[in-house]
Amino acid sequence: MRKIILTFGLIAGAIMSVMMVITMTLVGRIDFDKGEVIGYTSMVVAFLMVFFGVKSYRDNVAGGEIKFGRAFLVGLAITAVASMCYVATWEVLYYKVWPDFPEKYAAHQIERARASGATEAEIAVQQQQMEKFKILYKNPIINAAISFLEPLPVGLILTLVTAGVLRKRKSSEVVDAVGVRI
Repeated sequence: MRKIILTFGLIAGAIMSVMMVITMTLVGRIDFDKGEVIGYTSMVVAFLMVFFGVKSYRDNVAGGEIKFGRAFLVGLAITAVASMCYVATWEVLYYKVWPDFPEKYAAHQIERARASGATEAEIAVQQQQMEKFKILYKNPIINAAISFLEPLPVGLILTLVTAGVLRKRKSSEVVDAVGVRI
């Protein structure tokens, strides 16, 4: 089971990490919003490895049968490994390549508020929130936690869908016409 979790988790993590590096190098040419769309799209593609990992576990380890709970746990473990790869990549990029990210992101958010027609009072509130964000983001633990929470919801959704789709009961069960096991 560990081999399957590590293999598919590392593949998913590698996909997200490579796409993050590519996207981060393009940030000067594309804005944050487009980068966000690219990032989350690559997360969905990467988390397809959850499906393949759970299917591999079901077919090769569990004898072709898997309950929803076990499928969910295997998918969750793959998601955790992939998310940790994502965090590790971000930490390296942030501290070594892009340490001014909070300033650029804050400026983007404030400009976005202005463009949407926010009042000066709303912009002032946004600026205060961004100043707090910049202070919090300098803490490596908070930085890593925020980064971990970015891909996690995507992975959880794909894990739930995968567990529901791939669950397979024992073939020896017989179900009557109204769906009751006999």
